This record gives sequence, C-alpha cells and structure tokens, in this order.
Amino acid sequence: MQSEKAIGNGYHLQLMNGVLFVILFASAAYQLSQWHYISLLGISPLIVGIVLGMIYGNTLRLHLPVYWLPGILFSSKVLLRVAIVLYGFRLTFQDLLLVGFNGLAISSIMLTSTFIGGTWLGIKVFGLPRRLALLTAAGSSVCGAAAVLATEPVVKGESYESSIAVGTVVVFGTIAMFVYPFLYSHGFLDMSEKAYGMFVGGTLHEVAHAVAAGQAISIDAGNTAVIVKMLRVIMIAPLLICLGFWLNRFPEKAEEESRVPSYGSYNFSSFPWFAVLFIACIGINSLGIIPKQAVSVINSLDIFMLTMAMCALGMETSLEKVRMVGPKPFLLAGVLALWLIGGGYFVTRFILSLNF
Repeated sequence: MQSEKAIGNGYHLQLMNGVLFVILFASAAYQLSQWHYISLLGISPLIVGIVLGMIYGNTLRLHLPVYWLPGILFSSKVLLRVAIVLYGFRLTFQDLLLVGFNGLAISSIMLTSTFIGGTWLGIKVFGLPRRLALLTAAGSSVCGAAAVLATEPVVKGESYESSIAVGTVVVFGTIAMFVYPFLYSHGFLDMSEKAYGMFVGGTLHEVAHAVAAGQAISIDAGNTAVIVKMLRVIMIAPLLICLGFWLNRFPEKAEEESRVPSYGSYNFSSFPWFAVLFIACIGINSLGIIPKQAVSVINSLDIFMLTMAMCALGMETSLEKVRMVGPKPFLLAGVLALWLIGGGYFVTRFILSLNF
C-alpha cells in the first residue's frame, strides 16, 4: 500500500516538474508578445508560445528529462480542454443582440462555407489527411489558433498537424490584417465603416487580427469587428458538437478498427463535452453574476493556460514530419484566405442589402 502511494506521489512530482517547465516557457512567450513590434503585428502569446516550443522541441528536446514528459502531455491535452472551457467567460449571449441578424448571418455563412469547403478541398483536391484538413479549415473558418486547439481533441490530431494548421493562421491571418485596411482606405471596398467592421469580424482569422484591421480604419469599425468576431468564436461550440457526431458516424478506417464498442450507435466517450461546458460558461457570464474583476482574472489566467498548451504542443512537434507534409496545407489555407476576402466581401454586401 505504501509502495503504491509512493509511486503515485512520484508520478505527481514528475507531472508537476513538466508543468512548471511549460509555465516557464509560457511566461517567456507572454513577455515576448508584449514587445512593441510583435504586438503591432497582432501576434498573440499563443503564436509566440508554439514557435518557442517548436524551437526547443527540435533542438534541445533530447536533453529534457524523460520524467518531465507527463507534465508536457498534461499541458497539451488536459489543460487545453480546461482553457477552452474558460474561454467562454470572454463572451456573452448579449453580443448576439449588438450585431443583430446581419452579423449572425454573415458569421454563419462564412464559418459554414469555409469549414465545409476547406475540409472538402483539403481531402479531395489537395490530398491531405482528414485530420489535417479539418484542423486547417477550423483555423481559417472560426478563430485561428484557438479554434485549432479546440478542434484538435475532437479530431484526435497529431501535434505536428496542429502546428501546421496554426502556421497557416499566422501566415495568412497576418497578411490579411494589412490587406483589409489597404483595400478599404484605397476605395476598393464600397461600404460604410460599420459594414467594413462586419466584413472584418466575419472573415479574419484571429481576434487580434480583427482588432488591428478594424481599428486601423476607426474605433467604431474596430468595435463592430470584435463583436462579430466574438460571435464566430461562440459558434465553435456547436461546430465541435456537430463535428463530433460526424466523426463518430463516419470514422476513418483506422479509427473504426480501434473503436471500443459502446451502447447504441454513438460513442459518447468521443463527445466533446468541453464544448458544452464552454457554452455553460458563456451562459454564466451572460447572467452577470460573477464580478467583472473576477472575470478579468479568469480571462487572464485562461490566456496563460492557452499559451501553456501551445508551448507544449510546439515541444511535441517534429519539423521532420512537417517537412514531409509539404506545402499543401498552406496552399489550402491560401485558397481559403482568398475565399474569406473575396467571398466574404460579396456575402457581407448581399446580407446588408437585405436591410434586416
């Protein structure tokens, strides 16, 4: 009995060592993201975290004590799910009322078309593995790196696949952040500032990208962009739930062979319960029963936890596997970026012309 207790204590100590190591990396990533030129590009601590993790994972990883690995895996799996749940405290259902039907319609159309179209193109046209196609499509259609992180547990993706998907968000999201204001300020977009904000929020990758591209035109455009963008973030929950059902209904051959029999036709162990808890957190935040200061603390802690997950994800990523995949994920993301800009513009103009 005592030996079992000693083994348990030893495991928890190893787990804590690995988690503390990831905390150090996340702290460095957070500080780097505050540098003027990095923050100017709208690069979040999450992005800096995965880059630092990948640099370490492909250089000094061999010198890492083996018994620290459980803590790194804990950060990239368990801690990730907790962070996604707490992300709900950034949102309220009242946000839906601020943009009305127009914002909801633009967000829904762009999210659905980009995710479904991106998945189909990735698998059928570019020949990508289904998991990588889904992760890349999720990053472009919903909310960038956070969407990739939220989708990874559902599709059971590999670390290098998530890193590639995040990489596509960094490249095309950053480019688009400069393209949108350029097009508007040079008269290529014939729309009001509020319409521009809806266009930006309904199509840009990261929340930080939407903030930068919106506020580059005006404060009102920036505020509208953020609200519509947050509406897309809310939609990650129903998307993951639907995706979980779809993957359970149409598993890949390897998944089907390894599946554990369960009651009925649905394997509830694969259901993304954290997406339901995410919605619950939005509901709690919408009621206003938690003090704003407490919510602010939760949000700060949540960003740090997401940064930890990204650092751990980067540490587990092999650049050799990334190299073997080739440029196809970036080609797919490039096509999706063109659709978000071109298709998103016409969708926005059409919805607003209906005068709801």
